[in-house]
Amino acid sequence: MKNSKISTLSKVMLLLVMVLLVSSVFVPMWRIELSAPQYPEGLVLQLHANKIGGDVEIINGLNHYIGMKTLHKEDFIEFTVLPYIIGFFALCALAVAVVAKKKGLYTLFISFILFGILAGVDFYRWNYEYGHNLDPNAAIRVPGMSYQPPLIGYKQLLNFGAYSIPDSGGWMLIASGFLLFLLVIKEANLLQRFKKSNSTAALLIFLSFSFFSCSKTEVVPIKLNVDTCDFCKMTIADGKYAAEVITEKGRVYKFDDFMCMVHYGKENSNTKMTTYYVNDYTQDNVLITAETAFFLSGGTIQSPMRGGIIAFSSENDAKEFEIKLEAKPVTWEAVIAK
Repeated sequence: MKNSKISTLSKVMLLLVMVLLVSSVFVPMWRIELSAPQYPEGLVLQLHANKIGGDVEIINGLNHYIGMKTLHKEDFIEFTVLPYIIGFFALCALAVAVVAKKKGLYTLFISFILFGILAGVDFYRWNYEYGHNLDPNAAIRVPGMSYQPPLIGYKQLLNFGAYSIPDSGGWMLIASGFLLFLLVIKEANLLQRFKKSNSTAALLIFLSFSFFSCSKTEVVPIKLNVDTCDFCKMTIADGKYAAEVITEKGRVYKFDDFMCMVHYGKENSNTKMTTYYVNDYTQDNVLITAETAFFLSGGTIQSPMRGGIIAFSSENDAKEFEIKLEAKPVTWEAVIAK
């Protein structure tokens, strides 16, 4: 007869899950960060299990101008029921630890995953309604424009950059789900089954690489005569000199001159930049990775803000224009250090 009891280690881990779930109720679950030139320190909206926190009053004032509903705890039933739902799962984790039945663990895990999916759907619905149901008499109206915040990650909304991520309470819920997942794998002996199949292991490795490849933030095309430089605030008009940087959080900043990007990075040294892009001088507004580009500096190069630097994807093109423009080759390391 198969053992239907969970191990002592699993019981201890279930108690840890219970503690994480209970603790998550007392700290912010989610946060939406807003950045714009007029708010250099940014604005933050924090969603707790039972209330809305952060810069609510300022954000409500902005919402009023663009026709979005203002945010009030009383308008959301979720803030009433969510603490009880989380408390219910915490009690279930305790009950499974006491009863020590594998079926109870499996049921708890499946139920918690379903709860997470429903919560995500509800959050998306909430974002959609607030971003699309706009007051037609608002002071600021942009035809065809909606202001739906991202479910997770970064999105540009007019001149605001919105970044939506879990807060400490959200990470506690994620950790709880991950621990339950590990316990299910352990108690169901799934690792032993995986070890018997090399193809399964290979598939898992492939999926892991695929996930990390797909999750990488891609370059965002620069809209000439529409986008503005995040450093000098000038409209980006020339597709030969523009540049772009993507931060660790996935935020995208655009510039009309390579040196604007360099100066912006130095003024915001606390922000971690992950990928730099520059326009290929020989193409029409085509961004290439700065680390693989070939650069020229000086000579007769006339970039918008007199940075005097251009880039090429081909070394042969760089050598050709080096003569034409009486410029000198420079490395990316030298450019970023200017």
